[in-house]
Amino acid sequence: MEIYTLLRQIADSWMLLFLFVFFVGIVLWVFRPGSTKTYEDTSNIPFRNEDKPATSEEARK
Repeated sequence: MEIYTLLRQIADSWMLLFLFVFFVGIVLWVFRPGSTKTYEDTSNIPFRNEDKPATSEEARK
């Protein structure tokens, strides 16, 4: 068996399975309970301080 054929079979089967499991793990990590506050805070960053840049005190909050 050639090395190319072996690597292609591994990539077609096991890597596909690994990447699918990795993707499902990331999705579960993002939608886990308790992460809503973190993502809501991060999503509001562009809307803070519309008229002027944040001061160093506001940036620490």
